[in-house]
Amino acid sequence: MTQKIIIDTDPGQDDAVAILLALASPEEIEVLGITAVAGNVPLALTERNARIVCELAGRTDIPVFAGCDAPLSRKLITAEHVHGKTGLDSPQLPDPTMPLQDQHGVDFIIDTLRREPAGSVTLCPLGPLTNIATALNRAPDIAEKAAGIVLMGGAYFEVGNITPAAEFNIYVDPQAADIVLKSGIPITIMPLDLTHKALTTADRVAAFRAMGTHVGRMVAEWTDFYERFDKEKYGSEGAPLHDPCVIAWLIRPDLFKGRFINVEVETRSDLTLGMTVADWWRVTDRAPNATFMGDVDAAGFFDLLTERLARF
Repeated sequence: MTQKIIIDTDPGQDDAVAILLALASPEEIEVLGITAVAGNVPLALTERNARIVCELAGRTDIPVFAGCDAPLSRKLITAEHVHGKTGLDSPQLPDPTMPLQDQHGVDFIIDTLRREPAGSVTLCPLGPLTNIATALNRAPDIAEKAAGIVLMGGAYFEVGNITPAAEFNIYVDPQAADIVLKSGIPITIMPLDLTHKALTTADRVAAFRAMGTHVGRMVAEWTDFYERFDKEKYGSEGAPLHDPCVIAWLIRPDLFKGRFINVEVETRSDLTLGMTVADWWRVTDRAPNATFMGDVDAAGFFDLLTERLARF
């Protein structure tokens, strides 16, 4: 049975690969639309990048919407130091010709969840949670309509990648993350603890390039560009492909392991703002509210990614 999803994203090279994986998997996934949010780069670039990726996939039928251009209550922090000035640095793809939808991304999320049967649409945020939290604030009734939220964000054992304590997506808008985690919607989290086990290696990047397709070459080029930052920072052999883990879990949940635990976000501390406090060892009496993933079959994950991207 296909799962209907809305991808909420701030592309980013790894976001782009996640979108491609979803669009390559029509048996399991129906993408109802893509909503862009400010995050890795400002909104004008993230909505552009989302359309570029749809055109690369030959899917100009996918509606793309611009959402929120700033976090709920703080200034936008971006990640050009990782993704480059455009968010999709490496060989430049042409400007998109497919239109941006007139409707605001938050209104699209609300309208879609109200229109579709309850429990049939999963929200897949790959960036800061501003659009999702804004939709929940504006239309609290949608919490009962969503099938679930599968998000990339947070960390516990790996702690932070933008500050010593916080992962980037959560740190950009901690207040939004707090709202989402308290929404009562079933939530699955792909944290750094998991994504740092899904590293690109020379062989895995070579497999993308060996497809001999435009998509395969672009994914290899994106990965080459994006790897340089993590290799230098962590001394690792490659870079984590964070966001595709969200889509891979929808297709092959058997590749992942996690725990249903309590996860809360620090919203007040100067020192640990945006930290995801995951009660992995269940040492508090706080009620579980999220399935926090901790492990992935990396070989199986890259096999899936390679097999699906080769379809383009």
